[in-house]
Amino acid sequence: MRNTKLKMGMIGGGKNAFIGAVHRMAAGIDGQIELCCGALSADPLVAKESAALLGLPVERSYGSYREMIVEESKRPADDRMNFVSIVTPNFAHFEPAMMALEHGFHVVLEKPMTLTTEQAELLQQKVAETGLILCVTYTYSAYPMVKQARHLVKEGQLGSIRKIMVEYPQGWLSKMIENSPSLAFWRTDPEKSGKSGCMGDIGTHAAHLAEYISGLKITKMCADLQTFVTGRKLEDDGNILLGFENGATGVLSASQVAAGEENALKIRVYGELGGLEWNQQDANTLIFKQLDAPIQLFRAGQQYLSPIAKHNIRLPAGHPEGYIEAFANIYRNFAATLLASMQGIEPREEDIDFPTVVDGLRGMKFLETVIASGKSEQKWTDFIR
Repeated sequence: MRNTKLKMGMIGGGKNAFIGAVHRMAAGIDGQIELCCGALSADPLVAKESAALLGLPVERSYGSYREMIVEESKRPADDRMNFVSIVTPNFAHFEPAMMALEHGFHVVLEKPMTLTTEQAELLQQKVAETGLILCVTYTYSAYPMVKQARHLVKEGQLGSIRKIMVEYPQGWLSKMIENSPSLAFWRTDPEKSGKSGCMGDIGTHAAHLAEYISGLKITKMCADLQTFVTGRKLEDDGNILLGFENGATGVLSASQVAAGEENALKIRVYGELGGLEWNQQDANTLIFKQLDAPIQLFRAGQQYLSPIAKHNIRLPAGHPEGYIEAFANIYRNFAATLLASMQGIEPREEDIDFPTVVDGLRGMKFLETVIASGKSEQKWTDFIR
């Protein structure tokens, strides 16, 4: 493949923004992508200041995403941005993503994809109409040992899947901190975050991970949602019983009031022959448990791993890889797929392994079903079709 560097524009992610810096670091790791322009804040002054700090040219430091998309579309094809990375709060996902697609730009988009399922469906329709690529950053699916877990399931090493247990406890919202300058300010605001709090922020990650590793779709759920902190407008804790398409059962637990926890995402998948266990806080290790056999530890960086796992490993064994590298795997695979499309060739199978608009829409339907189930007096609610 020809060594062509893709040009990225960014919407959101200005100074003091956590996730924008992560996206920029991840996009730059492999030398395939360069940041060429940005509308880095809804405040034009902050946008310009942020662009200057990143060394962007003045003429490509935009005061709004609308200005950036329009002006970039006017530039010569070999000079304009190839895609836009949207790292804004949830309420500012849909409109810039739709406008970018309408102007011929590919999109990388933070999760959850939109505020509503209807918006997500419109984005999916636009992607189908244009043939453009929309990538959604469900980051945890890009860890190498998660890839290895998915491979073992696909190879039948666990047999038929029977049970999936996934948990994501955090403690950072154990107190009312919404009124102080913090990420909580918009994440707990229904107008900016959407109808779901904890489940929209981290529960959707857990659901995507369960479906990604197992290869099974959730078909029904029974949700119990709670808001523990007085005065909070959205749920900060939840437990969900899950039903999967093959009859497997599951439990999903997510909390942002688990005091003392950091980002303790953990998943266990059990089949008739054995089980898998992966913990994000020890991301280089995958535990494989079999009936009547010793426990096996799969470790990142080793040659015995599957090709898909090795494709997503960046460092020799024993060197920890983590969150930014997983983000980088998504960007690298997206970039390779986009470059293949631009050159009229088929991308490799390992390169198309990243979350797309299909995953984004499914994430929104998951949240819609969770909310409906949480409000329902019935025991089970079918997954929204």
